Amino acid sequence: MGKDVITIGESLVAFIPNSNTKLRYVNQFGKVVVGAESNVAVALAKLGYKSGWISKVGNDEFGQYMIREVRAEGVDTSAVVVSDEGPTAIMFKQFSNSIDTSVFYYRKQSAASFMDINSIDWEYLKDTKVIHISGITSIISKSCQEMVEQVFAFAKKENILISFDPNIRLKLVSREDAKRILGPLLLQADIALLGEDEGRILLGIDDPVEIANTLLSRGCKAVGVKRGSDGAYVANADEGMFVPPYPIKVVDTIGAGDAFNAGFLAGLLEKHPIKTCGEMGSLLGALAVSSHGDVEGLPDGKTFQQIINHKEEIHR
Repeated sequence: MGKDVITIGESLVAFIPNSNTKLRYVNQFGKVVVGAESNVAVALAKLGYKSGWISKVGNDEFGQYMIREVRAEGVDTSAVVVSDEGPTAIMFKQFSNSIDTSVFYYRKQSAASFMDINSIDWEYLKDTKVIHISGITSIISKSCQEMVEQVFAFAKKENILISFDPNIRLKLVSREDAKRILGPLLLQADIALLGEDEGRILLGIDDPVEIANTLLSRGCKAVGVKRGSDGAYVANADEGMFVPPYPIKVVDTIGAGDAFNAGFLAGLLEKHPIKTCGEMGSLLGALAVSSHGDVEGLPDGKTFQQIINHKEEIHR
């Protein structure tokens, strides 16, 4: 059965503290699965689209937990490899009443960092409309970088749309290496989803309109420039416009970008006007930050349509 979107990349088990204070004072945690690519796959599955996730997890309890959780949300995990090469990556979130959410990674030499071209089931990958990858995949190891480059070449050959979010994490990569590794990938993308700050790093451009026009002139078909609390700028060959943020109470600032990506891709899959794609991305991004965890606050397709149409869900 063909997929609408297949994502490729590392995910982590995130430990969520039960109090808003420094981790040294926290005694209890909950846990959830996070990761740019699995977040997008889960968000799309919740909306009713066929999504698959390709990754490598450790042969450990966290790896089994991760597969179970992602699969339970409706994502096809049949192409995920369980490996003895390294452990499943983990991370801790830290909340504060005065500053944004902080994250602490424990992912060096993780199982996913050993992904390479042999980790991909190429026949499986062929059977999709869109391949979505974030820049994190390319920077966690040299073998992952080579794998992503091969995936891009494969997608071009098979006429599969490439969706790319640089998703630059300066805790993981320098600005210089980000530009060197991720810049060429961004210019090959059919669908570019990036932040204003990433446009500055990769293209040397600050203005969202100019960022979009530059990418469109290089062959990109649709662009979403994420502007945080200022909303987004979206464009294709026909038009471009600013999309305001969707007002909502923020609980956890992490996860908005991946949710925006999923909403934007959902709009493109439905062949909606680019403005509608941006509005769908803005709404889903807002819902993501309304609860702890990256995908726990995301709705199913029916609820999403009711919200975007300004209708209240009817409870019986």
